[in-house]
Amino acid sequence: MQLENKFLLDYRRMFRLLEGGGTFVAFDTETTGLSPQTATIIEIGAVKFNSSGIIGKFNTLINPGFHIPSRITDLTGINDQMVKDKPFIKDILKDFLDFLDDSIIIGHNVQFDLRFLQSECQKNGFKYPLNQVIDNLRFSRWAFAGESKFNQEIMAERLNIKIKEAHRAYDDAFVCGNIFLSLIKHTADKQKI
Repeated sequence: MQLENKFLLDYRRMFRLLEGGGTFVAFDTETTGLSPQTATIIEIGAVKFNSSGIIGKFNTLINPGFHIPSRITDLTGINDQMVKDKPFIKDILKDFLDFLDDSIIIGHNVQFDLRFLQSECQKNGFKYPLNQVIDNLRFSRWAFAGESKFNQEIMAERLNIKIKEAHRAYDDAFVCGNIFLSLIKHTADKQKI
């Protein structure tokens, strides 16, 4: 599945985008598996922010319509009981797309989440958003070129960002947004090049 989003790879522009009034949405999903062809989204969490701070939040559990595999429950803590009375993806997808609006999307290894979002849009008859995208994983590799590990938990620890509940969409999105802001500060000298 080819993503048509424009990925922002000129990391020197990030500071200018933030300071210039850009609106960003850090988002994360929890899913029933690794492939959008066979799995579905069971939680979406997102934080909308600009240079002034948080301007919006989106967080919902989603009923997949089938049993959540035990390995996913072990990883996320999300079980069948938690989602049994929650909306189906088709019922909340428009709200999430409206929340994204034309903001710049940020995620850690964001292609994973975008592929699921694209698949759900196709399955449910929604237009997939072609927002600009920043992948915090790529940004982290550029900012800490001498390091070897860049997963979100390691980057949060490296940047002194507290994680409350890893592998839950909203907290992961919140941490992702804070990693982005910390990377901006950490790379201030590179940003001026």
